[in-house]
Amino acid sequence: MKILLLEDEVMLNESICEFLEAQGHQVESFVDGLDALEAIKNNMYDLLILDITVPGMDGLSFLEKIHELKIHSPAIYISALVDIEDISRAYDLGCYDYLKKPFHLKELALRIDRVKISNDTPRVHLRLSKNYSYDQEHSTLLFNNEPQTLTKRQSQIIDLLARNRGLVVDFEQFTNYIWTDTFVDNATIRAEVNRLKKSLKEDVIQNIRGMGYMIEKP
Repeated sequence: MKILLLEDEVMLNESICEFLEAQGHQVESFVDGLDALEAIKNNMYDLLILDITVPGMDGLSFLEKIHELKIHSPAIYISALVDIEDISRAYDLGCYDYLKKPFHLKELALRIDRVKISNDTPRVHLRLSKNYSYDQEHSTLLFNNEPQTLTKRQSQIIDLLARNRGLVVDFEQFTNYIWTDTFVDNATIRAEVNRLKKSLKEDVIQNIRGMGYMIEKP
């Protein structure tokens, strides 16, 4: 998993990083909440591990702010605070778990495994990019969770590519799935995909030269 760690106790920060990287995770660590905020604006993380009392921006305000930005990643709080108001606010903000300091690193690993199992559960929404997702149940493209208006043909193209994230969709698949009742050449398919690409706010659809198109798994 790609993990953002916000912890201002340097020795604990280093210990967590070393332990989690040995477990096979990719960790980007910060001691200041504002630095972490800038990082999450430009990167996607599978999990956030957040202390509460950190410089710049505290961990609770950090989670509140990223939700305002429509960034949603599961969060585990690690804190010595035992005030029920702080703990309640953390859960109100949607944190996944709360681990009181001091804790054993293996306990943190167990909490992370629980998040991973939850993340591996099939989801109705497929993440396509930093801001785009696809609602499979309603066949709707979302940008920052807001439905986007597409033509019927564009919706079919997105549906096919979204359901095959990480795989190249070739021209024959486009023909068989979308143009089932009419003859279509590759140039027409390219033109339709290019019109769709120009209408999107992010570069979601990749052109795989000589093969077809693909939406990568973010």
